[in-house]
Amino acid sequence: MKLSHKFLLAFCAPLALTGCMKVLDKTDLNSTSGDLIFKDSVLTQMNLDYIYDQNLPAGIPTLGPGTAPSITTLTDESYGESKLLEGSLLVNEVGDFGTKLDPTNNYGKIRVINMFLSDVKNGTLPQFTKNKLRSQAQFFRAWRYFDLVRLYGGVPLVLTPLAAVGVEARELAFLPRNTTAETFTQIVKDLDSTIASVPGRWTSANDWGRITKGSAAAFKGRVLLTAASPQFNPTDDVAKWQASYDANKQAYDLLTTNGYGLHASFDQLWFQEVNNPEAVLLTGYNTATGDQTRKNNGYDNATRPSYAGTAGGSNQPSWEMVKAFPMLDGKKPGESTKYTYKEQLFYKNRDPRFDKTIAYNGVNWPLNGNTANKVWTYYVGGKTVEAKASNTGFYTRKAINPTVSIGDAQYSGTDWIEIRFAEVLLNLAESAAGINKLDDAYTQLKAIRKRAGIEAGTDGLYGLKANMTRAELFDAILYERQIEFAFEGKRFWDLRRWKLIEKTLNGTRRTGVTINLKTTGVPADFATNRDNVNLDLAYTDYFTLVFKQLDTKYAITWKPEYYYFPIPQSAIDNNPKLIQNNTWGGAFDPLK
Repeated sequence: MKLSHKFLLAFCAPLALTGCMKVLDKTDLNSTSGDLIFKDSVLTQMNLDYIYDQNLPAGIPTLGPGTAPSITTLTDESYGESKLLEGSLLVNEVGDFGTKLDPTNNYGKIRVINMFLSDVKNGTLPQFTKNKLRSQAQFFRAWRYFDLVRLYGGVPLVLTPLAAVGVEARELAFLPRNTTAETFTQIVKDLDSTIASVPGRWTSANDWGRITKGSAAAFKGRVLLTAASPQFNPTDDVAKWQASYDANKQAYDLLTTNGYGLHASFDQLWFQEVNNPEAVLLTGYNTATGDQTRKNNGYDNATRPSYAGTAGGSNQPSWEMVKAFPMLDGKKPGESTKYTYKEQLFYKNRDPRFDKTIAYNGVNWPLNGNTANKVWTYYVGGKTVEAKASNTGFYTRKAINPTVSIGDAQYSGTDWIEIRFAEVLLNLAESAAGINKLDDAYTQLKAIRKRAGIEAGTDGLYGLKANMTRAELFDAILYERQIEFAFEGKRFWDLRRWKLIEKTLNGTRRTGVTINLKTTGVPADFATNRDNVNLDLAYTDYFTLVFKQLDTKYAITWKPEYYYFPIPQSAIDNNPKLIQNNTWGGAFDPLK
């Protein structure tokens, strides 16, 4: 990524000292006043870059600093223990509401953003420059409030910096919760300001990754789609679906006008930085190893097999995720009449996204620059052939750069794409279904499946059922999102906003696979010649599949009250005006 995202004081490195001197001269940099900084566009930009750095998502997120499970472990994508899935969550054990003065939680970050907005407003820069700078910060204030509202419902809207010292300041900081509707309205207001003031596309390579009209509109589309979903719209109010449709259509129009669209390749889209048409909102990374601009992507090193990196083995797909992928004709396994699904040969004739997302025993997966590399995860005599075994039998290969070597994996510079153009299409499809524009929904679904490489079929529907009802289309879109966005941190939020976690997970235990080499009938030279053996033959004659429960301590028990998390009691103790959610014994209604 070209955008450096350094903190203000780092700007005054020796090579940049002359630029600093023009406004600071010999002023003590550690106590520089705001009126000096915010009349200089370069220094103001450095402060904004700090806001970018503190707020852009760093890959697959965790669910706040409280319980902090990875989002993938809270779904059928992967697995991991959590009090949320055990059904034992206590009031003070979740989320990021902000129970102390902390620059890393949501309200700490909002305070920094509000200070920036105030200082720029009061500065002496030209109004056009002010608008462009402030509107980018407003995007991130909207980002932070969306994180809060989808966790808790309505929250106190703090839109100006609060005084930090004194009894009077403390009293003024006791703010009540705004309604959920008011919180969504403020988020949209901030995003509309962003859309009005930023460019549709930045022209300088140094601005790669900055917020554009299209990225702000796409995020607005995500926000209003959430507001229209059953979690926040249990009465299926069509006006909310219409607002979502309008926002996502605006995003589509702004993006296509400025050259955005689906990348030609589902897997290679992660590795194109310059002029990547699919990268709507991203976090930029670089491959630096030691200087102050170092910003490496930790996802690659954490996700690849442990023997192919310095860490590795995270985000392991469950058997449920593996089974979910359609067949090559777009039909679900067991529903296709063209391609018979056999559990023993689970990898055969699947949606092309399968091999680009799931790494399984025997698959060719170029890693460390070795284009002939094959992954083997089987067991011999109860012992794994891997240096460290995959617990599920599978790995995630999405967004793992095959050219990066073992030693360099920890310095990956692959940008994380938080909003892809594919999401804009599926957000638009879902909103269209919401207002009964069913043909519109079909159009977007077919575009996604066509890019994936699914066969069109004689009817040109890419495996989609003809003449689906509104409800069937909703199901089809959620299914498409499960496949398209696997291991991108979207599945948990989709299940939650549709209130489908109990239906999908409760009473189940997620599954892994142990692949064992048979003790008889296997060629003596299999271990040395396995890369040359026909894989279908190996699975049919040499391997057995043994399924195991990954959730060993409990069957999943997600509770309905988890659709709105509780305000931590410590926050309520600090602020007597806060009211607990009605699903946790309070009187606040998060549906209003």
